[in-house]
Order: sequence, then C-alpha cells, then structure tokens
Amino acid sequence: MSSSSCHGPLRRKDRRRTSRQEQPIFTTRAHVFQIDPNTKKNWMPASKQAVTVSYFYDSTRNSYRIISVDGAKVIINSTITPNMTFTKTSQKFGQWADSRANTVFGLGFSSEQQLTKFAEKFQEVKEAAKLARDKSQEKIETSSNHSQASSVNGTDDEKASHGPAETHLKSENEKLKLALTQSASNVKKWEIELQTLRESNARLTAALQESAASVDQWKKQFSICRDENDRLRTKIEELEEQCNEINKEKERNAQLSRRLEALESEIQEKERELKDLRKQGEIIPQLMSECDFVTEKLEASERENQNLEDKVRSLRTDIEESKHRQRHLKMELKNFLEVLDGKIDDLHDFRRGLSKLGTEN
Repeated sequence: MSSSSCHGPLRRKDRRRTSRQEQPIFTTRAHVFQIDPNTKKNWMPASKQAVTVSYFYDSTRNSYRIISVDGAKVIINSTITPNMTFTKTSQKFGQWADSRANTVFGLGFSSEQQLTKFAEKFQEVKEAAKLARDKSQEKIETSSNHSQASSVNGTDDEKASHGPAETHLKSENEKLKLALTQSASNVKKWEIELQTLRESNARLTAALQESAASVDQWKKQFSICRDENDRLRTKIEELEEQCNEINKEKERNAQLSRRLEALESEIQEKERELKDLRKQGEIIPQLMSECDFVTEKLEASERENQNLEDKVRSLRTDIEESKHRQRHLKMELKNFLEVLDGKIDDLHDFRRGLSKLGTEN
C-alpha cells in the first residue's frame, strides 16, 4: 500500500464501515508529518495546521486504527499491529513506522502531556491488538486440530471396513500432513513477521539517523548563534567604550566652549577698558595744547611785566615749577603710553592665540 493511497479521500464503503462498525476511543489534536519517500530523511507536513487524530476500534474485526482527516482528505489511515513501536524523538514530537502504508508518520503536539497520553494509548492499543491476534490464532489452531482429528479418526464404519495396518498408515499420513501444513504456515508467518520487523527497524533507524542529523544541525546552529552572540556582545562593548569616549570628548568640548565664552567676555571687558584709555589718550593732546597756550601767555606776561622783576621772578619760579611738572607729566604720559601700547600688543597676541585655539577645536 503506497503512501499516496493513504492520502486520498475515504471511499464510500470505508466511510460506511467506519461509521457503523468503528468507534473512536481516543481523540487529540496534532500537526501531522510524513517521511519524504525519496530521501527517507526529511519530514513533509501533511497538514497546514493542527488536525484531529483519533484511535478507532473495529468490534467486528477486533482491530485498531489511527485515523486523521483534513477536510475531505485522509492523511492518516494506519492499522495498529503488535510489531509497531511509537518513539518519542523530542518533548513534543513522536513517530511510528507503518509497513503497510510504506511510510513513517510523525505527530507534533502542543505540549508534552498530550504526547505522553498519545504514546500511552498507542502502547495500550498495541497490547490489545497483540491479544486479539493471539486469540484469533488459538481459534484457528483449535478449529484446524478439530477438523484434522475428525478426518483422521473417521467413522466407526470406516474403521471396521479397513484393517489395523491401513488405519495406522492413514493416521500417520494425516499426522505428517498436518505437521507439514503447520510448519509451512508457521514458516510463512515467521517470514512475514521477520520482514515486517526488518522494515520497521529500517524505518526506525532512518528516523533515528534523521533525528541525530537534526540534533547535530541544531548543535551547529546553536554554536553559530552563540559565536554570533559573543561577537555582537564584544561589538556592543566596543561601541559602549566608543560612546563613553565620545561623551568624554563632548564634556571636554563643553568645558572648552565655556572657557572660550569666558575668555571672549574677558576680551570684551579689556576692549572696553582699551576704549576708555583711548578716550583718555585723546584728551592728552588737548591738555598739551592748553599747556602751550599757558606758556605763551606767560611769555607775553614776562614781556609785559619787565618792570615787575620780583613778580617776574616769582612767576619764573612758578613757570619753572610748572615746566618741571609738565616735563614730569610728559614723562609719565610717555611711560603710560608705552605701557598702554604694550598692553594693547599683549591683548592682540592673546586674541590671536584664542582665535587659533578655537580654530584647532
């Protein structure tokens, strides 16, 4: 039986038999998968979403089946035999091999409890199927022995008509035939069971290999993700250090900006002082011109007051003192102008240094 026949819609005869003779004994919901028939390794989803998966019991045939229908499509139609084994491959995934359907079914559950209940029910149904098979074999053997005993013993009339030797030979013949028949039947049955076990083992081995390959792949992906996480963590630490450096640089820039503002305000204050000094410097020539005018007046007074020598002497003395004061004042003024020029040069040099510092920042 191919896997494609399991996926087709139920025939009318099967639907009538399911509804009349089979009854659901356990129902759950799960995502259904089937092994890829080409690679025998990858899982192929048989349903787009979680569907109903049920155990059915056929009272007439005394058999059990797992059936799942997605709309009008039968995705699981698996008869449970004593040789089947349900294997848990993860906390929420289980699988079993069906030699009649020539495939491996997989079920993904939403919780580990649902998987455990399904596995327990599978084992229970498997034991019930084994008991049913043993009972049917006992009935077949009992009926076969009964019919053979009847044919070997025969009727009393037949015994009377044949001699003891012939009767004994017939009895031995029938016993040999029965033994040969039973041996052939047992050999055939054992061969079928052995082939079924081999197919189940092969499918389970393939499924286990696939699970191991999946685990190795997940380990590789986990290692890659871990390495990427470490790399990103290192990158984040580097970026945090860069951010700290940037914040420190911003703080230094802010300090320099505040210092620059303070220096600019100081320069403006010095410029105001310089402006005041320049205004005072503009008054000095006027004072000097006034001094010259006074000197001229004194000289005129000297010419006019030649007769007043005493007064002239006293005026001369005053003039000499005034001249001395003027010379002293001129010297002080000259020194003051030299100091002022030096300060102006210093202020210009200081301003050029500030401008250069602002340009470098």
